[in-house]
Amino acid sequence: MLAYIERFVHGNDVESMPELDSTDEDGAGVLPLFKGLELQGTVDFDTAAAGKDFGGLQSSKPLAMIRPASVDDVARVIKLASRSPHLTVAAQGNRHSINGQAMAHQGLAIDMKTLEPRIQVDPSGSHVDVSGGALWEEVLKRCVADHGLAPRSWTDYLDLTVGGTLSNAGVSGQAFRYGPQTENVTELEVVTGNGDVFVCSPNQNSELFFSVLGGLGQFGIITRARILLHPSPDMVRWIRLVYSEFSDFTADAEFLVSGGANESFDYLEGFTFVNSEDPVNGWPSAQLHPDHPFDRTHVPPSDGPVLYCLELAFHYSNHHRRSAVDKRVERMAGALRYCRGSRVEAEVSYVEFLLRVKRAEEEAKANGIWDGPHAWLNLFVSKANIAHFDAVVFKNILKHGIGGPMLLYPLLRSKWDSRKSVVLPTEGEIFYLVALLRFSFPYAKGLLSVDEMISQNQEIVEICKRKGFDFKLYLPYYGDNKEAWRQHFGNQWTRFQQRKAIFDPRAILAPGLKIFSRNWQPS
Repeated sequence: MLAYIERFVHGNDVESMPELDSTDEDGAGVLPLFKGLELQGTVDFDTAAAGKDFGGLQSSKPLAMIRPASVDDVARVIKLASRSPHLTVAAQGNRHSINGQAMAHQGLAIDMKTLEPRIQVDPSGSHVDVSGGALWEEVLKRCVADHGLAPRSWTDYLDLTVGGTLSNAGVSGQAFRYGPQTENVTELEVVTGNGDVFVCSPNQNSELFFSVLGGLGQFGIITRARILLHPSPDMVRWIRLVYSEFSDFTADAEFLVSGGANESFDYLEGFTFVNSEDPVNGWPSAQLHPDHPFDRTHVPPSDGPVLYCLELAFHYSNHHRRSAVDKRVERMAGALRYCRGSRVEAEVSYVEFLLRVKRAEEEAKANGIWDGPHAWLNLFVSKANIAHFDAVVFKNILKHGIGGPMLLYPLLRSKWDSRKSVVLPTEGEIFYLVALLRFSFPYAKGLLSVDEMISQNQEIVEICKRKGFDFKLYLPYYGDNKEAWRQHFGNQWTRFQQRKAIFDPRAILAPGLKIFSRNWQPS
């Protein structure tokens, strides 16, 4: 087979390629497609891995996996697809999408990790140019080790590609300071759905720049990004504070992120956990280290079914005196209204802190749950509705937990550029990220099945709609429900369609979300 393929990946220009109907299910007609496609990279017809993603809830059968060596290869593949009335193209990084964003059934998948690797730091130290398929962990280690610098905004898990997170937003505990990762990019190289390669920025090809960032892969494939840098700290004081009252938890979190204090932490996240001894959902999930177990005696006896944890980090350098760090942390945390005695702290290196989820990944792989289905639900919920959401969702529907983290922390609208494609709740400066990161435990009893998890997620979304909450899905998926997509984008739907008509008029790119069908027409 491979020898046969080799005869088709060199030859005439792609424009001379015969028309191909790619709809036959066994892909037998795909080989002539690559005649004249002068790729520097390779074509692989073993697409089993390319048909799956981290969510594990959907699967697809791509016709081929393209492993490009350059941006020109990516452009050639898209132009090739445009010659067929049916072919689509999906960029794939580490396939950590949960709703099929990286899938292209009976289409072409592009492995972005094989692009010519580039992590090139500017001599001034202001930015780094990174290949779209580079992993954030690689960027972190290279920038810190070689230059003492680091990007300003992260995701919690760093085995994700730069292009992948920038096509969504990229949110973590630094977002209240610096905005999501999409707000920390000054230039992109993008291949559009027309197969054209553009360099874009806020001042050059700006409409493409704003479209692609948070654009769910609908307008172009990011092949290079210029990321802002700042000096990296050496160490992190990592703190967790437990709350029994939701109002105290949200008041302190909002105070810290909105600049109410003269000083603030460098990182802020939060989560909800079950008020029980459950090793997965309960008190043990709030501890930082097995040697420092959660002390239940510090929580008032009148507390409810769930508790809340505020997670904070303060960055510092090796030359800072320990006593000075202690005083500053105490000054910032001392007035907060957490349950006294519940505070736990740890000193870790900056790199170790940012790779903290790596340990959870290793444990999940050892337990056999990392590769199982992940029926995750991610929401942005307005501050105006978050207390009601807590009452009906966390204290009721999810009072026994979800078999994984239930993240909950505030973000600031002013840190998000409305010209980009991410959709936020309609009103107010403060809104909350709610991330229900469910894991399935095939060996445990009493937990929901994957289908039940999906149904529970749908129930939560329907409750939000029924009660009129101001919310949006983050990492959205509505399948081929066109009306639901229109409602999701709201008054941005017209702009989203117009951008699609300009940059991917045949709807070749990122078909897995099913927002647009191939050769769609604006409505």
